[in-house]
Amino acid sequence: MQIESLKVFCDLAETESFTKAAQINGITQSAVSQQISALERQFKSMLIERSKKKFRLTREGQLLYDHGKQISQTYDLLHSKIQELKDIISGTIRVSTIYSVGLHDLPPYLKRFLKAYPTVNVHVEYRRANEVYDEVLGNIVDVGLVAYPAKEPRLETVPLRRDRLVLICHPQHPFARLKSVKIADIHGQKFIAFEPDIPTRKAIDRILKERGVAVQTVMEFDNVETVKRAVEIDAGISIVPQATVAQEVSKQTLAQLLIEDAELFRPLAAIYKRNKVLSPALKQFVNILKEGER
Repeated sequence: MQIESLKVFCDLAETESFTKAAQINGITQSAVSQQISALERQFKSMLIERSKKKFRLTREGQLLYDHGKQISQTYDLLHSKIQELKDIISGTIRVSTIYSVGLHDLPPYLKRFLKAYPTVNVHVEYRRANEVYDEVLGNIVDVGLVAYPAKEPRLETVPLRRDRLVLICHPQHPFARLKSVKIADIHGQKFIAFEPDIPTRKAIDRILKERGVAVQTVMEFDNVETVKRAVEIDAGISIVPQATVAQEVSKQTLAQLLIEDAELFRPLAAIYKRNKVLSPALKQFVNILKEGER
């Protein structure tokens, strides 16, 4: 039995998807099926119940997963230790990130990392927050980058920096001639919001509710780029991470104001699956993200 086949089986058991198991291991779905069939022949046991309704391991499959996962993790740890011993930092890091962090926060850290470790390949996927968590828990990616990290016992959370939230408006908006506003000043204003399930939206809603401030939500979007475009056509004002509007403020297509009577900061974090063996490359990648706050 090859370690690779055992890892494919464990990934399949965790994701419950032949497609995702294939994606994680860089092989075809057919190759996944062939490796599972080879394991079943070797152990002379059915490992997966063949049902179209729901993926389910047999008792033998569950036993193989429980022990196979330990073997796979031990192998990963051994491989990592040998790389460290030889001072080798290479391989592939798979990253899943929310749009705003991936587009505006990650690039300078990624540039610094790749300059230091040019033999490492970093693959970045842009996802909604809930999808980032799903991909990390499903082992589809090695690390996720999120805002307002959720408490999840299956995950390790590495706090990164805090991102200031600012109010943005059209350059001709009455607010644009000011340097700052108070929360109460935006009462009744037309507001461009993130969609309700976005963590930043939940944090903003919580502050507004605490202060008794009601805005007119005229549009809702799932990413900051579309929010900015709506504000640029003067459809309303919004509150967004400061780092995401530096270019527009410089070009004067948007005006930025500080919110003087509220501490509005968005905590950022890296997340990875608990008990995951971190390769030397992944350790260095997380370290560079953490150094951003020094």
